[in-house]
Amino acid sequence: MRNRSNSGVRLDLYQRIINKTILAHQNPVTGLLPGGSTSHAWVRDNVYSILCVWGLALAYKKQADVEEDRAKSYELEQSVVKLMRGLLMSLMRQVDKLERFKRTQNPRDALHAKYDSMTGATCVADDRWGHLQIDATSLFLLILAQMTASGLQIVFTLDEVAFVQNLVFYIESAYMIPDYGIWERGDKTNHGYPELNSSSIGMAKAALEAINEVDLFGSRGGPGSVIHILPDEAQQCQAILQSMLPRESNSKEVDAALLSIIGYPAFAVDDQELLDHTRETIKEKLQGRYGCCRFLRDGYKTAREDPRRLHYELWELKIFENIECEWPIFFGYFILEGIFSGNHEQVNEYRDILDKVLVRGADGITVMPELYAVPSDKVELEYSAPGSQERKPMGQVPHRWGQSLYILGRLLTEGFLSPGELDPLNRRLAMEPKPDLVVQVVILAEDRVIQARLAENDLHVQTMSDVDPIQVHPARVLSHIYSQLGRNKKLGLTGRPSSDVGLLATSKLYRLNDQIYAFMPQFLDQQTFYVALDTEFLLDLFRTDVAYLRANWQMLGRPTMVIPIYHWLMDFKLDLPAPLVATLQKLQAGYIYGTRVHLGNLGDFVSTSCVTQLTFLSGADSTAGK
Repeated sequence: MRNRSNSGVRLDLYQRIINKTILAHQNPVTGLLPGGSTSHAWVRDNVYSILCVWGLALAYKKQADVEEDRAKSYELEQSVVKLMRGLLMSLMRQVDKLERFKRTQNPRDALHAKYDSMTGATCVADDRWGHLQIDATSLFLLILAQMTASGLQIVFTLDEVAFVQNLVFYIESAYMIPDYGIWERGDKTNHGYPELNSSSIGMAKAALEAINEVDLFGSRGGPGSVIHILPDEAQQCQAILQSMLPRESNSKEVDAALLSIIGYPAFAVDDQELLDHTRETIKEKLQGRYGCCRFLRDGYKTAREDPRRLHYELWELKIFENIECEWPIFFGYFILEGIFSGNHEQVNEYRDILDKVLVRGADGITVMPELYAVPSDKVELEYSAPGSQERKPMGQVPHRWGQSLYILGRLLTEGFLSPGELDPLNRRLAMEPKPDLVVQVVILAEDRVIQARLAENDLHVQTMSDVDPIQVHPARVLSHIYSQLGRNKKLGLTGRPSSDVGLLATSKLYRLNDQIYAFMPQFLDQQTFYVALDTEFLLDLFRTDVAYLRANWQMLGRPTMVIPIYHWLMDFKLDLPAPLVATLQKLQAGYIYGTRVHLGNLGDFVSTSCVTQLTFLSGADSTAGK
């Protein structure tokens, strides 16, 4: 028998733990993991549970001592692919619901949150569960993107690519769709009222940003296997998320689930002050000796909860105060966040606390229990002195979701993995300082007459015909182009439902084959909104949009705004309005209301602009199931 290094022995230990606590329960046909004592497989729990298997596969690949290690890495990778494809197949069986939800956004049309682990079919009726859980679908897309970027191939056909593209449409309006949230029951009273949840919005934002322009076939893909998003949808999620944090929802002041969006896996917050405030709020209000409460006055599995009904009365919430169950899983989130942010003090602190609340399983393996609850005979003592009583582990032991995060943390702290291997798309770098942004502005005259009028004011610009071969179109044309995205006749998918195109999308240039296209901002389209006829209002919108680009542009390359000057902007003497001339002269000076701008010709900006390939159009005639 060949000698094993210490690292190989440690990895073998983690493999035994993962095999006994997670992979032993994986269904050999569907690849899904059942939850606890039921055959139901939750989308969210399955994705989180398989993360440690993926992490161990990466560790074996990097630390391989002998040929068997490479074989173990491959076997683990295939278990990951099996589960992710099992979830994908279950979701694809509900393609009709996905298509309806794009139009109705009705909770009863939502994709199911859990499936039968033995068949992959649905296991609960549409109206018998809070299925609308945008964070679960978003988590699946986020991890699908990360695993694909790491080298795994999970998506096999162009029909599956089209379905994933439509999953993007399913989550892109998360900022305005109330859902049942990560705990599946909606508002705090469990009456089934959906709410806007920060954890759902943050996970959707992360998924949209991560999966943008990812080729789902990896290095062997082509134009038809690339996923596209419109950046304004992620930015809308960002704006609402920042306005809500550290609050989770209307009924939940704060929720420990926010740890998943301020740290691993989402990294959805790019404001350090807001991130720190959210973390400290969770520590202050929710942290205990055994873990964190999910949220204040959470009655789940407490001694005072009535097990005969799911809902609570409003007056009843008071009796859960100070006896909420504490979940060790959130210590795992704190450890991972500390590792990815380089906060070693936080890692050591929570690793020591977590080690004290782990328990020994039947096989002598250290496992994480689902939660710790106050025993019924100690409730009154806990009321009188919160935090004074010993709690007992309850629920699932091990809790596979928490067990997976615990093992990931161990692999990272012991040096078997680096943060970049679990985050190949570099989500963790969201708060890295960015260079000062310059907004590129192109002024185009409708014809030679307007060009001459502008020249009289020392403003030398091009006409619409001068920019040839670059083509310039209104925003509605870009909207029509993106409506083709994700269409698939075999699956009955109609593509992108929204007609709105935001400023971030129109501030990019687009390339199709050898042709470059530029688009004017939506607010200049007379056919969609009459205020485009009001010159002074237009100028105010323009100044606001320039400032918006400075604050929210995240893409490579500079934003490029194309502003046309039409005859209808001139007065009855065929003179240009003074406010318009003054604004254009400010642009020439290089600054407008604190924002750096560069006024120039469109052709000169191609090399410095953000350019997106419209690959889905070039392959539209040959994609499967068109």
